[in-house]
Amino acid sequence: MRDGQALRLAAVDATAMRQGLTAGMTLADARARCPDLTTAPHDPVADARTLEQLGKAMVAYTPLVALDAPDGLLLDVTGCAHLFGGEKALVRRVVDGAGPVARHALSAHSAAARALARFGGGADVRALPVAALELDESALAGLRRAGLETLGDLAARPMAGLAARFGELAVSRLRAILGETGSPVMPLRLADPVRLETRFPEPLARTDDALDVVEDMLAQASRTMEQRQIGGRRFLVTLHRSDNARRRLVVETGQAVREPGMVMRLLRERIDTLSDPLDPGFGFDAITLAVLQADHLPSRQIGLDRKDEAAADVSALVDRLSVRLGEDNVRRLAPRDRHLPEKAQALVPALRLRPALPSTSWPAPEDRPARPLLLLDPPQPVEVIAGVPDSPPQRFRWKGRLHDVAMAEGPERIGAEWWRRRGGHVPGQAGETRDYYRIEDADGRRYWIFRHGLFSEKPDPRWYLHGLFP
Repeated sequence: MRDGQALRLAAVDATAMRQGLTAGMTLADARARCPDLTTAPHDPVADARTLEQLGKAMVAYTPLVALDAPDGLLLDVTGCAHLFGGEKALVRRVVDGAGPVARHALSAHSAAARALARFGGGADVRALPVAALELDESALAGLRRAGLETLGDLAARPMAGLAARFGELAVSRLRAILGETGSPVMPLRLADPVRLETRFPEPLARTDDALDVVEDMLAQASRTMEQRQIGGRRFLVTLHRSDNARRRLVVETGQAVREPGMVMRLLRERIDTLSDPLDPGFGFDAITLAVLQADHLPSRQIGLDRKDEAAADVSALVDRLSVRLGEDNVRRLAPRDRHLPEKAQALVPALRLRPALPSTSWPAPEDRPARPLLLLDPPQPVEVIAGVPDSPPQRFRWKGRLHDVAMAEGPERIGAEWWRRRGGHVPGQAGETRDYYRIEDADGRRYWIFRHGLFSEKPDPRWYLHGLFP
């Protein structure tokens, strides 16, 4: 993470801790202690999402699970332990599900359990250091100067005197950890799944009648999703036949939707592509509808330019093609967090592509250098006449034809992805740096050309044509 002008470690694993590294240490100091240190960018949004997913998974053990951001969970297991063979067996299953580096503690109230898990390993809260109060450094230094090292030392002093000298926050947190005051938690509220079921007194003998019922169920599900401000991404319809056979129909959408008509069109497309026709047999006696995956979908107003409608039409077309041709056969380009232009995007199934989160780590579109729409794979070698050092091309030959350069813009320098190599950065490694130029020849055609390597890296760097501008 960035702290002013310094990069600091946001978290460390057990191996790094054994090397003497701690959270908050500057990256320069960490590399001085451990030259082969491997790091990754800190992503607090992804951490919060992972913690929430882990909290939802813990609902399998207790209905009362609370998030203790940024890296903790509080579980109220009162009345639940016997279902799993006792507290020890329950703890073993929870820790196995949370991961090998999880620390845990059991106590009669949440504040004590939290302090024991974060600052101690036993069961006596009075033996915990005063750091368990999580005060600022000046307050903790004052407690230590007064000879107060543990919570037991604080508990032996009059609370009024502690509050007058060190503040009410220290006393309130101490009393919470000791169990003298309540420490309520705010449990996760999991939304009920969107699931509907319809049973019939007499089996439905026609598939069209069953689909009419499905459309009514979709309308009911749409009203529920609208109240929750969500939209479905994956729908499951199960047709239960009288002979206990079941037919499952699953449709997915590229964007969250809740319009019954759109889902019904996809369902009919799915039925048309079935290799085994949908046979009602002796009739369907029950139908269930479940929304297996949902995303946030607020109510929105269509603008006067109708751009929202155009985007919805494109999304509907992608959904229909994916159902008819298979989701792996309909793909979109998705951006990747890669440095080199040819690796900066990848083809992914269009239904799996999620909207990108806003990022402040990349320049705004108007501040980025122009890039061509067409990239050559692989880049094609060209013969270039250019001034040295680091001058743009003056003339180049491509596919046997000579081009005179009328205008040139650049360079845009792109270094190698040294952080992906095992050895890290190697100063002066030959042929690693690229200098890109946007050039226009005498006929008005525009090209994207780069020199592979600097003259300081090798004596004769090669030139390549990487892209064509429209």
